[in-house]
Amino acid sequence: MSRDTEVRRPLLAGDHLDPRELESDDGDVVFERRSSHITHEAGGSRSKRLTYEEAVEQAGFGLFHWLLLVVCGWANASDAVEILCVSFLLPTARCDLLLSSSDMGLLTASIFLGMMVGGYVWGYLADQRGRRKVLVLSLTVNGVFGALASLAPWFWLFLLLRFISGIGVGGSIPVIFSYFSEFMPRVRRGAMISALATFWMAGNILAAGLAWLVIPRTWAHFYIGWLDFQSWRLFVVLCSVPSLTSALFFKFLLPESPKFLMEVGQEKEAIHVFRLMFELNMKGKGKTFPEFSLRTNSKQRGEVEQTGIWCALKRGLMPIKQIFSSHLKSRSIVMLIIFYCIAFGYYGLWMWFPELFERVEDGGSPCANASIRSPLHNQSCYPVKTAVYMEGFIIALSNLPGNIFTILMMDSIGAKALLVCSLMVSSLSVFLIYVVQTKAQSLILSCIFSGVSVIAWNALDVLGPELYPTQLRSSSLGFFTGVGRVAAIMGNIVFGKLVDSNCAVPVLLVSGLLLTGGLVALLLPQTKQTELT
Repeated sequence: MSRDTEVRRPLLAGDHLDPRELESDDGDVVFERRSSHITHEAGGSRSKRLTYEEAVEQAGFGLFHWLLLVVCGWANASDAVEILCVSFLLPTARCDLLLSSSDMGLLTASIFLGMMVGGYVWGYLADQRGRRKVLVLSLTVNGVFGALASLAPWFWLFLLLRFISGIGVGGSIPVIFSYFSEFMPRVRRGAMISALATFWMAGNILAAGLAWLVIPRTWAHFYIGWLDFQSWRLFVVLCSVPSLTSALFFKFLLPESPKFLMEVGQEKEAIHVFRLMFELNMKGKGKTFPEFSLRTNSKQRGEVEQTGIWCALKRGLMPIKQIFSSHLKSRSIVMLIIFYCIAFGYYGLWMWFPELFERVEDGGSPCANASIRSPLHNQSCYPVKTAVYMEGFIIALSNLPGNIFTILMMDSIGAKALLVCSLMVSSLSVFLIYVVQTKAQSLILSCIFSGVSVIAWNALDVLGPELYPTQLRSSSLGFFTGVGRVAAIMGNIVFGKLVDSNCAVPVLLVSGLLLTGGLVALLLPQTKQTELT
């Protein structure tokens, strides 16, 4: 048996490995495995004490994990719907709310500002209080305030409600991937997280499809009191439904993460979750759940906590200090740069695709037809141009090849290699969008950008949980997604300010940042099929 085969097989109770055997493909030691051992109980019986990875292997793989994928995937799709719906309503909402291009930039940035605030706060709470509770609360905030935004008659109120909705989105995105990864055996984690990430595409397609079906329809226009309820407002209401239903699914169908329960010393509760997993995975196979104990964290969280605002603030910021501590510092700096580059580029360009395609309706490139637009000329918005939403739907659908590719290749190629290559190809496609001269060419390159850039996001979704230990996993993802939100805010504001006067600047800036992110990603350690700690 080869050395690679020995390292990747699941550990059995009593196995001991030298930590040096856990070197990554490029020579970096990623995490050490804690081997299990046998304990003698008072009655003289012998019971296995398993590590987390061993317990996950004992629980098997099957029906439970597929149900988990559907529920977590639907939540991931709901976040995509809530974020991207703003881009689809811009061409019509700008008339009803009397928006300039700068106002539209602020509107697309508002949800990212909320996500920046919510990402770290919810991530910290998830590491302290549990993943499932935070998911229920954040998804509820997302859905409720997203729906209320449809009733806002003024731009500033719509902006505020979208900001609060963004706070909810900011919590669910990082926590979903931490929660999901902590149920997965390591040999399947890459493919399953990639499958979870594909639901972002499903949400993208759902948002584009709803926009195409609802916004151009005149039957969706009616009055609620003095409020002129245009079709785009009905679209906003429909976009909040996935978040609210996801919150109900997490509340009533799924358990807490067993990895989190082990970290806080709740052994009985963790074993109960493993038993539930086993019973669903082995249903109809006639197997009996094996008796074992767990190697949990002996220190209960929250046993002795100092009080006061200053102490609470210090505790809240402690994960950031730990993320940038000596042994995690280099990878954290690299992750910060990558998240900034990809978020500025992806969201800065993606949120403006419908608006840019409306500008090339009569042919030519998006930047060639940029002109100062007045928000007061409603005739430019109605009747709604259906082709804009059809093109948005096509671009959303172009995510499919990239998602299929990552599911098939993530475990064999590795997330790092996929991240580097996809960012570089994305950079080239954006540069060519600026160069082309026809609408058809712009659409083709936009589809290429969409299909390739999603590979980078999927790779980050796999890398993020594997680079950090359990007590920092949600906090680190929350922090880095918060950095990404800052970048998304800046990207949308830059587009809003320059899309009319100097469109080439933001487009070329996106291309340059994506290339920078791809080059910096080369510095990350290889984490392919590593253990979670």
